[in-house]
Amino acid sequence: MDKYHKWKVLLIVVAVAFSVWKAYPLDEKINLGLDLQGGMQLLLQIETDKVPVEHRQDATERVVEVIRNRIDEFGVREPVITKQGKDQVVVQLPGVTDRDRAKEIVGKTAHLEFRIVSDNTDLIQKAEAGTVPEGFEYKEIKGRETAVGSTVLLNKEAVLTGDHLTNASVGFDQYGQSMVELQFDKEGAKVFDRVTFQNVGKQLAIVLDGKIHSAPVIRDRIPNGQAQISGSFTVQEASDLALVLRAGALPAPIRIIEERTVGPTLGRDSVQKGVRAGLIAALMIFLFMPVYYLVAGFIADIGLLVYVVLLTGAMAMSHSSLTLPGIAGFILSIGMAVDANILISERMREELETGKTVRAAISAGYHRAFAAIFDSNMTVFITAIILFFMGTGPVKGFAVTLGIGQIASMFSSLTVTRVIFDFLSKVKPGLKLPMLKLIGTTDINFLRGRIFAYGFSVLTLVVGIGSFYMKGGQNFGVEFTGGSVIQMAFKKPVSSADLRKALEKAGVTDASIQAYGAPEQNQYVIKTRKQGTQEIEAAAGSMAGKDQFQILKVDAVGPAVSGDLKSKALWAVFWSSLGILIYLGIRFQWKFALAAVAALLHDTLFTFGIYSLSGREINVPIVAAILTIMGYSVNDTIVIFDRVRENLKTLRKKPFAEIVSISINQTLGRTLLTSLNVIFGAVALFLFGGSGINDFAFILVIGFSVGIYSTVFVASALLVDWSGKSAPSGSSNSPKPQPAVQNKK
Repeated sequence: MDKYHKWKVLLIVVAVAFSVWKAYPLDEKINLGLDLQGGMQLLLQIETDKVPVEHRQDATERVVEVIRNRIDEFGVREPVITKQGKDQVVVQLPGVTDRDRAKEIVGKTAHLEFRIVSDNTDLIQKAEAGTVPEGFEYKEIKGRETAVGSTVLLNKEAVLTGDHLTNASVGFDQYGQSMVELQFDKEGAKVFDRVTFQNVGKQLAIVLDGKIHSAPVIRDRIPNGQAQISGSFTVQEASDLALVLRAGALPAPIRIIEERTVGPTLGRDSVQKGVRAGLIAALMIFLFMPVYYLVAGFIADIGLLVYVVLLTGAMAMSHSSLTLPGIAGFILSIGMAVDANILISERMREELETGKTVRAAISAGYHRAFAAIFDSNMTVFITAIILFFMGTGPVKGFAVTLGIGQIASMFSSLTVTRVIFDFLSKVKPGLKLPMLKLIGTTDINFLRGRIFAYGFSVLTLVVGIGSFYMKGGQNFGVEFTGGSVIQMAFKKPVSSADLRKALEKAGVTDASIQAYGAPEQNQYVIKTRKQGTQEIEAAAGSMAGKDQFQILKVDAVGPAVSGDLKSKALWAVFWSSLGILIYLGIRFQWKFALAAVAALLHDTLFTFGIYSLSGREINVPIVAAILTIMGYSVNDTIVIFDRVRENLKTLRKKPFAEIVSISINQTLGRTLLTSLNVIFGAVALFLFGGSGINDFAFILVIGFSVGIYSTVFVASALLVDWSGKSAPSGSSNSPKPQPAVQNKK
């Protein structure tokens, strides 16, 4: 083995060993996303307009820090708190099941104030009559009523704030009621001492986030900087209040504009079904290669195993969370990795058929396959980058898996398998590479009937787009329209009619109720334009009993978020198309690039139309699937266009249309084999992946199937028509594969 190959072997060994080290043990190094382990994600909107101008610049960063301190005390394992945009914060809480408590802890501003209550009879009488004096507020006490009454007149100006708080803890009063005990710093203690000394006999209101929790009478001077907040707290409420006070007040008010919650039961079910679908899909791919390509197939499988190890290690190293769409991305990336191996094997077959030795065929096969592999992987990588920067939540996980997968795929298919082939051909000069050939040399004029193909495409697009237009907002899930989707399970059978009556009685009149899963599971999915789940939970409790149902999943999206997501989805499609157009324009001629992007947009609209006709809803993961289809659709087109580019050099005397037809026939076997591989993977996801990924897999099956058709009958046909050359009238007169120029080193 020469020095060059030794370095390659060393690189492979180091890469594999490093990946294993980073990924072991898997259950500790690979984090599961919220959709797989359960938990909740909140998107917070910071109301910076309510903050003084001089404090707005770093308000978002300070909010992130305060929430992180609160979550750390809350005890959530591996939370994720990140800034999004200028004035939004994403909070992910894996494993959290108490939604209301988590939202209270995250969302409470915790602005603590101590204010003096007025005992001026004239001012109080004016306030009672409806005229509140300037500089005062007339407020009701939230906690237990005092001897004076439940409503008091207090100064707007605070004598002391929570900025001087050093500690807050749970205590109990003489009646055994829970309260929060406060301790101030040195400066705060001095202020508290002076205030209590000067106002003996008056009430001191303790105000939290604008609400009076208690207003005790100052009996004596308090010099030690200690105070108490009482108000009919449970131990849990007192503990949570002490927690947020210790962590500090938020520098600006916040609103929860999006909530996504998945129960742990649903998460475990998704893991089991997702892993099962993944294993089935991967097994089909791994079995196909050695059965069809024999020795070359076994070598390809070794490359695929290395690919899986590298991808897993890269995910562990990047601290990526594995989501349900991420599992799909993992499976699809295996299918795409097989694509490169099939292309190499088919190229080697062509070289062997020209009479080359095995060693020469291996070298020429890799050399001639490189351009198509590189270009097709780059188009998917461009899509993954767009998805990462414009996606949120699970979509980012999908993008990371897809992007890393493309890099690992190229390394495993171009380097790992090449080293093995070179080693075997050197130690065994008589090495044979027999391969099955179910699809022989074809001589079909695919372009002759392209007018009928155009008609079919136009008709299907009109029907699909018409269906999409007629349904309007019904096409979109709550992510794009705003509202809430709640999946709940009842312990005993309930009827949808009874559930609807209970919801209407609770004020939820626009609810869409759908039975879900097997009848014995007693599950329903409720969709409404309303934000939050309080009314729905109240209705379910009044009908079935408070402890007789369980919230399995919640998606609550505000109108501002839904509009932003819709805009991002459209921009993601636009930038992906533009990125691919520019890249192909650089690598090919512009007419090639325009034809490829036209086919890509055809596949997008075609798939959206069929998906709309199926009655399924469009959500963010579906947009991710569409972008994946766009990237993969271009893959097949690139392989044909790469062959056209190559044949233009060797078949210079033939008409352009005939060269395109010949190129389609030469690559037909590869197109069908690779497409069927990813389609089988998507079908496995559809059949065995469970409800959480069913729509995602369905649209992939449609898109990948349409991609085979559009590569031949749209992209190639448009390329011919835009070149101004007509297709040949008879057969394509497809010649035998031309001898390749051997790659000399």
